[in-house]
Amino acid sequence: MTGIIAHTDKPGAAAAVGELVRELEKRPVPFLLDRGAALLAGRPEGLGEAELAQQCSLLVVLGGDGTILRAVQEIPGKLPTIFGINIGTLGFLTCAGAGEIPRAAESIASGDFKLSPRTLMKASLHRPGLPVETLDALNDVVVGRGGHSQLVRVRVSIGGTPFTEYNADGLVVATPTGSTAYSLSAGGPILLPDCGCFVVTPICPHVLTNRSVVTADTSTVEISPAKPDRPVSITADARPWGQLAAGETLVLEKSPRTLPLAMLPERPFADVLRQKLKWSGSNI
Repeated sequence: MTGIIAHTDKPGAAAAVGELVRELEKRPVPFLLDRGAALLAGRPEGLGEAELAQQCSLLVVLGGDGTILRAVQEIPGKLPTIFGINIGTLGFLTCAGAGEIPRAAESIASGDFKLSPRTLMKASLHRPGLPVETLDALNDVVVGRGGHSQLVRVRVSIGGTPFTEYNADGLVVATPTGSTAYSLSAGGPILLPDCGCFVVTPICPHVLTNRSVVTADTSTVEISPAKPDRPVSITADARPWGQLAAGETLVLEKSPRTLPLAMLPERPFADVLRQKLKWSGSNI
């Protein structure tokens, strides 16, 4: 069974959902709709994203990267294959554009797509005397100054060994998928999806020698405040996740879950990078 999830606030979302529904019915491909997609298509009330994931082996997500990130956060347990259709802006995680819906429907009907397994990062918040809180992030976990004007100072260990202290606007710890998001904007490198690494990137560090560090995803990254009077905010995939205060530790490691991300066979990741970043060949 195929499920359809749509970002209802995107311009053109209703037209994209309507076209996808018609193209799937032509093949025919059985499908279910989430509540937003059902509303746009004028169908009976749809399902929640978690319920949709339980009944479907493939989810078609119409939106941008943020729509896919939200869907991953809403789905507990094993993740189904996600096939993204971009009706947003950059769309590094999507494999087809809004003008390619017939091609996408044919790919879904025939199973003519490749899977790109994407690593998730497990974040664990350790607070004295309280249960450990956990969540998974597909892109990144960020500690920062939130609404405060002061820089944050955090102590970082990698693989159980003290690494350094960062005095900066914040710190991004990203998966390969997230290396093209906030980490890239902060000067970090692009990691290929299958590289088996995390990247630690400071945001506007006060010490100019602080640079991005790439570490194996088999290592743990531990972060704690270095100044007791300066709690830091935590976000995961751009969603707020509380604060990190003195005596508390944020532990980041590879999650046992992965995301099977669909890619069109004629569009490898290198082509996606060239298109989205507007790279071109050299003239020699």
